[in-house]
Amino acid sequence: MWNWLNNLDRRWIFLMMFLAVSIPILIIGVTGLTFPETPTPLAQATFDALDELPSGSKILLSFDYDPASEGELGPMATSFVHQCAQKGHKMYFMTLWPLGPRMIEKNIEKVITSDYPDLQYGVDYVNLGYRAGNEGVIKVIVTDLQQMYLTDVRGVGLKEIPMMDGIRNIQAMDLIVNVSAGYAGTKEWVQYAVSAFPDKLRMVAGCTGVQAPLLYPYIPDQLIGLLGAIKGAAEYESIVNTWVRRDRLETMLGGLGFDQGQIAELVQDPSTMSSMLDEPRFADQFKNTKDRDAVIALAEAPVDPKYLEGQRRMGPQLVAHLLMVGLIILGNIIFFVGRGQGGAA
Repeated sequence: MWNWLNNLDRRWIFLMMFLAVSIPILIIGVTGLTFPETPTPLAQATFDALDELPSGSKILLSFDYDPASEGELGPMATSFVHQCAQKGHKMYFMTLWPLGPRMIEKNIEKVITSDYPDLQYGVDYVNLGYRAGNEGVIKVIVTDLQQMYLTDVRGVGLKEIPMMDGIRNIQAMDLIVNVSAGYAGTKEWVQYAVSAFPDKLRMVAGCTGVQAPLLYPYIPDQLIGLLGAIKGAAEYESIVNTWVRRDRLETMLGGLGFDQGQIAELVQDPSTMSSMLDEPRFADQFKNTKDRDAVIALAEAPVDPKYLEGQRRMGPQLVAHLLMVGLIILGNIIFFVGRGQGGAA
């Protein structure tokens, strides 16, 4: 048996890797189920940085990536916009990359236009677009925004945009959110913005896997939180999706007259909402079954697939990595067994 394994045709290994990637993709695509994610402290810190700010805070979102890295960074950008929109923050979009404007528009269409149509352009969010110059842009806007940006991406003068009133530079922002595929990106934002004005600017970021080790030294002083690769995206995505459901349930239950203690108990685990609402202390709060059914529907509604892209992509990666580790262990076992048999002979 050991000889057979030692001489195994590599095409069988290629087949196993193909199945390890394709089967999870098919299962996740059909069932919508994803692997559970346990957030790391960095992912939680990233979420908390946005969550702890009061509604209406000014958030600068710089999407410094292009379609080549969209598979890794797209889910992060979507979740950042999702959390900001749900929280009610003011979103200021910009990019240092020539193809970045399309990434911005894609996320505005996916999240804001689709799920938050009440948000008004120029009042709740604005797209400043792309300006050439890499870190030179940062050096300018950190002290004088209008020296670099006279209009938004639509050609409207900044003085005509309500949410730009009183914004002289990006020091007016409550938080910088950067999604970066390389130069210019997170490192340049840290060096020329956060490090230059440490008392004024705070920042979180999401980056590709190859960048993450280079950015860890900036944690936690210059970077409050950091999402690394698709794993970080999946963790953050999971936190945001859970919080959004609970936040919407809290709003709905509050409108139905539930007190804060009851709401906290009910939203702690939305999966048990249906059984808990059958208890007299909760059931008596409803004036009709329609309201009760609406609460249960919200608690049990599946998450929109567009907010699960990071977690869906983690499935094939997880299984493929487990297979690789298993093959490495098996290869070492075969080596030592073969050496032992050779020594015995």
